[in-house]
This record gives sequence, structure tokens and C-alpha cells, in this order.
Amino acid sequence: MAKASKQSSARKSGGRSVPTRPRAVASTRTLKRGERAAAPVRASRPVNRKKDDNTAVTRVTHETEVRGTETRVERVVERAPKPSLPDVDRAAGRGRYVYCIIRASQPLKFGAIGMDEQWADVYTINFKDMAAVISDIPLAPLDSTRENVLAHERVNETVMRDHTVIPMSFGTIFKTREDIVELLRSAYDAFADVLSKMQDKLEFGLKVLWDRDEIVRAIEQEDEDIHRLKMEISSQKGSTYFARMQYGRLIDGALQQRSERYVAEFLQRLRDVSVASRVNRAIGDKMIMNAAFLVQRDQEPAFDRRIKEIASAFDKLTFKYTGPWPPYNFVNIRLKLERAGQH
Repeated sequence: MAKASKQSSARKSGGRSVPTRPRAVASTRTLKRGERAAAPVRASRPVNRKKDDNTAVTRVTHETEVRGTETRVERVVERAPKPSLPDVDRAAGRGRYVYCIIRASQPLKFGAIGMDEQWADVYTINFKDMAAVISDIPLAPLDSTRENVLAHERVNETVMRDHTVIPMSFGTIFKTREDIVELLRSAYDAFADVLSKMQDKLEFGLKVLWDRDEIVRAIEQEDEDIHRLKMEISSQKGSTYFARMQYGRLIDGALQQRSERYVAEFLQRLRDVSVASRVNRAIGDKMIMNAAFLVQRDQEPAFDRRIKEIASAFDKLTFKYTGPWPPYNFVNIRLKLERAGQH
């Protein structure tokens, strides 16, 4: 990994250190086919999508929800709210907000889709065959509101239609054009390695949910020990405290085993239509799987079909499937920033 020889100050934006002229070092790790990621990533994350009528820009993605043999595929059109940028004196200066890194030998323009309404043009700053996709923005603290994160995500989704992208963390702002060129120069080898590994690859999300009460009832019928204990509890006239404690432990264990079995089977059945997978923490009692899959662009139809085949075979589960996204879960970029005077 290359290191820059220049150093300078950093300012805070939404709790993040933002470089002016950094010493940038990028470390990356991508996964082999079928490998499951374990380490957390440091990249911006897509936000939950819901309709909002107070909008300036329309963003189109797709979301599929499948339950059993009933498959619903719909185009979700989201009207992204206007970013809530600070009201500042623009004469005080502007920064350069970086959305992502791409390969591009010539300067590119992506239209007026940027974070700030007055400086909305999104364009590239180039170094050799590498480019940072940026727009201008006031030099002021930037809050990680839903509107701002959606604006960040909207640009990345637009760029990834025609380019392989390395998504940058929300709130990455540089003071000058030269600072961004320095970033590209110092981390050129690392960026090039990641772009090569992520070439023509997309990320898809898959969440699997169940009705816990429905599953518990099925376990009570299928498991002889649990069924017998349930009947004993319902027929006893005295205290059932210890029996209920034992019943609870058995149910929890059976639910855990069944959940793990489902997840292992889904990962196995999706392995040959994906490059890699990452299992994230499930949220709440209903969710049993929260995973991301890295998929070759030309394998997207096959991956989509496989999701529907799996859903059709499990009529007691609900499958929520989103994408495509930039490879948030499969790229790990760390930028080491130094303040002026530090060594």
C-alpha cells in the first residue's frame, strides 16, 4: 500500500474526521467464492426504504418480498427528501464531498444529483485511470440524517449502473481538489486491487423472517419431549414453575437449532449463484437471517430465480430481498488521516 508524503489538517463533519490533505492508506479485503465474511465493514449503509412525498428527486430500485408460494415482485419508486444541509455563508468556502471511487481515464459528469441543491453537479476528479466521484458542498458540519444518507446513496446507485464502485463512508469531505488527487495517488494500488476484485459484481440483501408462535406450535407437535412436557403442564393442578422453565429451555434450543439449520441450507443453496456471502446480526424475534450476497452481474437472473425457488419450498417463512447495491459488505477501506504537524 502506498503512502502519501504530504500532510495537513482535518476538520470534523458529523462526528467524522475529514481530511484536507491527508496521508491516506487504504487496506482492503475481499472474499473468495462461497466464503462468509465475519469482520465488520466501515462503509456507508443503505437505509430502510419507505415512501416519502416531500421530495426533490426520484430514486428507483427494486424490492422483492416472497412468502411461501406467493411471490410479489414490485418496483419501488422512492422520492428522496431534500438533504438537510446547514444554512451557512457560502462565501466562507466549499468542500468536495466524495461518494465513491471508480475507474475512469477521462473526466465524467453525472448530472445535478448531488448533496447540495446550489452545487448539485456530480463529477469526477481524476488521477491516472482512477477517479473520485464528487460534488461540492458547504464547509460545515454534515448531519447523518435520513435525507442526507439517501442523497449519498442515490449518487452511488446512479454511478454503479455503468461503473464498478468503491463506496466511501458517509460524510467524507475534502477541502481542495489537490487533497483528493493526493488520496487517489497515495491509495492508488489499494483502490486498483479492490476495483479489480469487485469488477462487475453487485450486492444483494436477503432477510428471512418467521412467525415465532407458528413455529413454536409446529415444534410442539413434532418434538415428542416438548409435546409431552406441554401436556404435563396443561394437566397439572399444582405449581408448574420448574416444568415451565424446562419447557422454555427446550423451546429456545429447538428454535435456535431450526434457525441455524435454515440459514445453513439457504447459504448452501445460494452458493453456486453468488461469489461470497456475509451473515449479519438478525434483528428482533421474527428475523432469522440477515445476509448480503456478492453476485456477478451476469448471474443476477440466476440468483433471483434461486431466491424464488427457495421461498417456494418454505411456506412458513417470509423472504425480503433487496438490491442491487454497491458492495458495502465486501469492501473494507480504512483511510488514515493525519493532522498538520503530526508525524
